[in-house]
Amino acid sequence: MYLEGDMLRVSSDSEIVVYDSANILTSNHELYKKSSADTEYLTTVPNFGENYLASNLDYVNSKTGERVPLAPRSRKFTTKNQGIRILAFGFIFDFAGNYNNTIVQSVERTVSEPWFQDAIRDRDVDLFLVIGHVPARSKEYTAIHRAIRAVNWDTPIQFFGGHTHIRDYKIYDSQSVALMSGRYMETIGFMSIEGLGTGRKATKGAAGLKFERMYIDNNLYSFHHHTQLNDSTFPTTHGLTVSKYIAHARKTLKLDSVHGCAPRDLWLFRARYGSRGSIYTWLEDNVLSDTVVDKERADKPRITIANTGAIRFDIFKGPFTRDTAFIVSPFTSTFRYIRDVPYDVAAKLIRLINNEEPILADAGATMPFSALRPPEQMSIVEDVVVEEMPLLDYDERVHGDQVRFGQHHGQGDEEPSLTPGYTTKDDLGDNGDDTLHTMASNYRVPNCIQGNASFPHNRAPDQVDLVFLDFVEPYILLALRFLGQEYSPKDVQSYMGNETLTTVITQWVERNWDTGC
Repeated sequence: MYLEGDMLRVSSDSEIVVYDSANILTSNHELYKKSSADTEYLTTVPNFGENYLASNLDYVNSKTGERVPLAPRSRKFTTKNQGIRILAFGFIFDFAGNYNNTIVQSVERTVSEPWFQDAIRDRDVDLFLVIGHVPARSKEYTAIHRAIRAVNWDTPIQFFGGHTHIRDYKIYDSQSVALMSGRYMETIGFMSIEGLGTGRKATKGAAGLKFERMYIDNNLYSFHHHTQLNDSTFPTTHGLTVSKYIAHARKTLKLDSVHGCAPRDLWLFRARYGSRGSIYTWLEDNVLSDTVVDKERADKPRITIANTGAIRFDIFKGPFTRDTAFIVSPFTSTFRYIRDVPYDVAAKLIRLINNEEPILADAGATMPFSALRPPEQMSIVEDVVVEEMPLLDYDERVHGDQVRFGQHHGQGDEEPSLTPGYTTKDDLGDNGDDTLHTMASNYRVPNCIQGNASFPHNRAPDQVDLVFLDFVEPYILLALRFLGQEYSPKDVQSYMGNETLTTVITQWVERNWDTGC
């Protein structure tokens, strides 16, 4: 975000906003693990101090029971060059799956509290800045917008959103907008406000303010284009030093070690679930049924359930490295199981979890079962089917050229050869992507997938070990209760020790894909 001489740079998923040499951070929602909140409160927050904001998140000391704000609720600061006065907040969406050492207060309740109401009545503010792990189009941001406008109708508001991992831009009114900039640092979001003044010079009403946004593909081509530099002039001494540290860390962690060579691309959303090109079909047919097995229970029939949100990226044809494993499955969730579940009950779970969310919500679900899917799926209302040209092989993708910034690379009137990618349409239109792409297919996926193993020949088993990722446990227990089975957390045991989905995927790759890329 650029403010007339003052730089407020925003990362791809708006979790971190960098203002000059300071940072404003809002928390992610890995709060379902006790250690995540402990580390944030005891280590991260002290390191960043007032630059870490948590407007609706509290930390509970496990020893004393004391409830305190995880971090400052808000921060007011003045930009160095233009003297623009900014009041910033940091929110998380109404997350209900957190461990009991944190309390996420609903945004609607938070905006009615005295501290927030006092803050938004401050007339010595030129811009309200709302940063959050919250979608741009959400009831939470709508509540914040309404609360501010109820008492302060003319001060500009800039929202930065996250969580859904998409590019999006929403116009709330002539003085307030929201930007989301993609996922996993694939995108650098650029936001500008022209005409923003300070104090008596501040623009009141719509006249004079101009909002712009751009979604920049995160690669050196983009950086060279926008900085008007090249391979020789773009690098800085500081940047080269950081690159050396990164290279050293990658070598130390052996991130480039090859476990196997993927024979084809496996897609999250660009291939229909059930097809050969779907990463979820591959997981069901191979990893879950073959590699998720506790040696002590190997002969027991088992059903293994994993949520689709546990997978976060595609597998591309070519080297599958240690780095790839963490990119594809970055979580530390381990496997749990309930032994000797009646098969006729366990067999109904996957359909119930994937198709009967309203029924389960009525049964007491505190989080929607759709939260088991990747967050990008929130924006996919229906399948988008595009007849795509044959995809390039790995070497061609790595070493070939690409069309950048809407320029032709063909001869004469020949159309450029575009690659599938982001083709964004938002409240400002379809001109936000700085790099031209063709539209890619985008398919919906189920909440969970399932692999079966060790079943007897020609008949269904009487009982099965019901295995699942620990993140799915509360959903499994609720679905079992709905089916008349009174299982509790006391019935759940560890399965395969500390093995994670990341490690079992790696093990399957090592056994089944050769390394001769």
